[in-house]
Amino acid sequence: MNGYLILLLHAHLPYVRHPEHEYSLEENWLFEAMRETYIPLLDLLERMVNDGISPHLTLSISPPLIEMLNDELLRKRFVRYMDNLIELSEAEKKRTKGSAFESVAFLYNNEFKKIRHLYLERYKQDLVSAFRRLQDEGHIEIVATAATHAFLPAFENYPDTVRAQIEIGVKSYVHNFGRQPSGFWIPECGYFKGLDSLLKDAGIRYFFLESHGIIHGRPRPKYSIYSPVLSPAGLTVLGRDFKSARQVWCASRGYPGEPSYRDFYRDIGFDLPMDYIKQFTRLGNIRTFTGIKYHSITGNTENKLPYNRIRAMEMVSEHARHFVESRESDIERLSEFGHFSESGGPVIFSAFDAELFGHWWFEGIEWLNIVLRSISEGKRSFDIVTPERYFNEYVNSDTMQSIQISSSSWGEGGYNSLWIGEKNHHLYRHIHKMAERMKVLKELRVKSYELRVKEIPNSKLRTPNSKLLLQRAINQAKREMLLAQASDWPFLMQKGRASEYAERRVMRHIERFNMLFDMIMSGNVEESILKSMEESNRIFLHFAF
Repeated sequence: MNGYLILLLHAHLPYVRHPEHEYSLEENWLFEAMRETYIPLLDLLERMVNDGISPHLTLSISPPLIEMLNDELLRKRFVRYMDNLIELSEAEKKRTKGSAFESVAFLYNNEFKKIRHLYLERYKQDLVSAFRRLQDEGHIEIVATAATHAFLPAFENYPDTVRAQIEIGVKSYVHNFGRQPSGFWIPECGYFKGLDSLLKDAGIRYFFLESHGIIHGRPRPKYSIYSPVLSPAGLTVLGRDFKSARQVWCASRGYPGEPSYRDFYRDIGFDLPMDYIKQFTRLGNIRTFTGIKYHSITGNTENKLPYNRIRAMEMVSEHARHFVESRESDIERLSEFGHFSESGGPVIFSAFDAELFGHWWFEGIEWLNIVLRSISEGKRSFDIVTPERYFNEYVNSDTMQSIQISSSSWGEGGYNSLWIGEKNHHLYRHIHKMAERMKVLKELRVKSYELRVKEIPNSKLRTPNSKLLLQRAINQAKREMLLAQASDWPFLMQKGRASEYAERRVMRHIERFNMLFDMIMSGNVEESILKSMEESNRIFLHFAF
């Protein structure tokens, strides 16, 4: 082989669970991703394995997403969601009969039934275990990530917070996948000086960065981003390839912008009468995406053409071929430089949000299928590998270059401004205050709290179960703090998407944390209030902090 491709899909959604509502618009974010990305991706990987092909795909699955996929309430609600969609698609088959949309209505109806069957019959509502089996059998590698996907550079001056995000992320991984992780996906590729030492303390051996985090390192990397480097703490680091990222991710110049592909935004949830739609969404007079979309992208026009599935699949094959041939050309060109033989040959690291495939880019799952099969089945000059296999079998650590990594992130600008920006920076004074107060609560667990409680008149923490109640209150305070730190909320606020909900979520977590803090410090924890918080935000109940 002349070189290698590492393809990583980062699966993450913010923790959204609303038991107080029978139907929740925000819970649909999870259900859409399950229907369009996670279940189809599992089906794709298992079909490849059944055909004798090991896909060697790399995944990160965030702890909030894992918690939601494992949640019994959300599992039941997903089945109900699919039942409603199937009912809607049956109505659409009748409504579109004889029109240009009829065949697409049948396509959705069949797909919805298939997804429901896979979820209930094959996966028994347990998607996390299905991914674990694929890793245990050696077909994929799953790397860890931070507890609630916090943007870690925002907490550079709060090392205890960063350490907690990393350590709880690793604990979640061990609990769900039964092994210690070797790799770590840093949320939003957000790196700051010294982060690698905290990762090393948690047992991590390698992590990933945006390209300029390595290219702007000192000394300049001899092999650019096409060979791993060593961080100051001695961890192995790979930089994301910007060329392949642009080809796949960019909506204007990349594959997903192809005019023949399905238009994401032209959904019947916004096109058809409200009285018709709300029968199936059960959200009242709130318009939302249903997943049934009949138009192609067409171009920069309101007059969209009907979606032509056959034409779209032809373009999928063309774009998959182009991607594979481009990577082969890149690796062959790089291999002409003889010094790459010292580092095990050039490696191209391509990383994307998993939800691009199937959700945002409807044809993306089919594209991924063709790409993986083409590389595995064809006589290519490069191979697709997981990071663990690549580092263990093809890289001589003695030849890796040590560099000072540059602070960096992915996203607009590449230097944190999307997560610490004009529209969201005001959150951090509150979130940082939570981190400072959490240190106070942490100290209560190592000194005699009982002596202090005795001095408080009518304290509710003098009962026989006081220690348990105190432990629960501190644990819930930490949950509220971690959930407030999620990078999703400042991102949505800065981009102006669901910004009111995002800010409301952060402020709600802050309010709950402060309420718990005040109750703990006053020695009067109201168990009924605590229980209500625990029921609402049940993340990380399976292990103590």
